Amino acid sequence: MCERYVLPDQAAAEREFLPQRAWWQFAPRYNVAAQQYVPAIRKHDGQSEAIMQRWGLIPASPEADRPATVPPIVVAADDLLSSPLHRIPWLNSQRCILPIAGFYAWQLTPEKYRQPYFVHLFNRAVFGVAAVWDRFSGDDDDVIESCSIISVVANELMTDIDNTTHRMPAILRRNDYSIWLNGTPVEARAVLLTYNARSMHAHPISPRINSTSADDPGLLLPVH
Repeated sequence: MCERYVLPDQAAAEREFLPQRAWWQFAPRYNVAAQQYVPAIRKHDGQSEAIMQRWGLIPASPEADRPATVPPIVVAADDLLSSPLHRIPWLNSQRCILPIAGFYAWQLTPEKYRQPYFVHLFNRAVFGVAAVWDRFSGDDDDVIESCSIISVVANELMTDIDNTTHRMPAILRRNDYSIWLNGTPVEARAVLLTYNARSMHAHPISPRINSTSADDPGLLLPVH
């Protein structure tokens, strides 16, 4: 699905998304994990802005109204309206795009071993995945802006790899960036499509990715 991913460098992300206002600051990373702060593009006051958000959505609703669960890093596109955590952000058009250079997926082998794979796109060194965000304000006026990646039904490549969930992140086409950020919920929902498998590549990698302490380019190297 998308438990970990790779961050491009900031200059490459800005060339891809051309934010009108850039408040973010980040460096390339090779093992982005849940609850870490990640770059995101969203619409604010009629302009696109580049910010940092926490990966794992914490809703704006009071603590008493929230399920006692780990903040979700992924939500299925079909669950946006039914999810108690994501329904309001979705209806309020609180959508954003996370810039990534690739992501990781795990294949369950017949021996019950989870083999990790690195997945990326041909001809797109940086691309965007669809997400929704929310803003939580605590009693101490601490504000946390956070997000969940949206998943869609896997294509044939991802079905072979992620053979337990059969899901993949909602990768946006460049022509759909503006629709995702500016369109109505109906228009935005229409661009949540399964990406073409022929435009993707995947190869097995070292199990070093299973540790969040590993974060270097060697994680991307293929193993046999």
